Order: sequence, then structure tokens, then C-alpha cells
Amino acid sequence: MSDAQQIELTSPKTDSKSAETGRVPYLPGDGAMWFFVLGDMIIFGLYFVAFTIFRARDVAAFTAAQRNLYLDLGVVNTLLLLFSSWLAARAVWAARGGDGRRTTRLLTAAGACGVGFIVLKLTEWWLEIQGGHTFPSSVFMSFYYVLTGVHMLHVVMGLSILAVVIVYTRTKASPKAQVVEQATTFWHMVDLLWVIIFALLYVMR
Repeated sequence: MSDAQQIELTSPKTDSKSAETGRVPYLPGDGAMWFFVLGDMIIFGLYFVAFTIFRARDVAAFTAAQRNLYLDLGVVNTLLLLFSSWLAARAVWAARGGDGRRTTRLLTAAGACGVGFIVLKLTEWWLEIQGGHTFPSSVFMSFYYVLTGVHMLHVVMGLSILAVVIVYTRTKASPKAQVVEQATTFWHMVDLLWVIIFALLYVMR
């Protein structure tokens, strides 16, 4: 066997796109953020398991209570967060390209979508309470307020993180991409959690 063939067999295979760009694939953000995100996902996962167990015990009651939710508001909020995540992803690419101004604009737009989500969710809560569908009215509504309430807390946390990073990117002509990646990693988790909550509370029959 020739030397060239030996090199071809023993050299590790690399992603063609990575080879073209000269970049080595890596996990965005850092280990601490991912540890926090995964821990949060586990906690929410326990909530989701508990919901499915209680629902299985009384499907009819859960389905009846589910009809009191405002599906249209839930759909709009889902679209808001999905669009917000897309903007956040674009902000990461802008940061990697060294474009601080574009990064700031995209993060600000992502945060604006998050604010819109909060306004709609508070409106929905008010409508539910006005209709007599409060926390103790049923097991389903108890899960509804707990899941959406804890998620709302995460939205506020995510917006706070985005605000800090926006201040950072405004003062840097070429911000560090890793800083933006950390903030958007948390924000993507907030989006993913809502998609699951939306599916469980509003869609599953």
C-alpha cells in the first residue's frame, strides 16, 4: 500500500462544509449554560410527565376544560416565539461575522417578540380569570397556570439576558460571538419549552 493510501485511510474524516470554511464544529455557548438549560429541561420534563399522568386518569374532564383556552392567542404566541428564535439565530450569524450593529438590531427585534408574547399571555390570563377559569377551578387549569406561569418567568429571564447582551453589542463594533450564543441558547430553550406546552395544553386531545 502506498503512503498516500495510508494517509487517506488513517486521517480522520472532516465535514466538507467545515473544511471549506476552515472552521472546526463546536457547541455554541459554554458548558455552564448548557448545564443550566439541560437541568431546566429535566424539571419541565417532570411537569410534562405529571400532566400526562393526571390527564390519563380523567381525559374527559381535561378535554372539557381545554375548550376554555383561547387557541387563537396560543397560536399567535407560538408564532411570535418561533419568529423570535429565528431572529436570535440570525443575530448569532451576524455576531460571527463581526457585525455589531446588525446583531443589536436582530436581538432587539427578538426581544420585542418576547415582550409581545408576555402581553398576549397576560391578556389570556385576564380573560380566563374573567370567565371564572381560575387556578382552583379544575386540575387542568391548575396545570395550565403552573406551566404557563413558570414558563412566563423564563421568558422574563430570557428577556433580561437579551437586554444585557444588547447593551454589550451596542458598545462593541465587533462583539464576541460566544456572548451572543449564550443568550440565544437560553432563548431557544424558552421557545422549545413553549412549543411543548402549547402542544400539551392547547392541541392534544
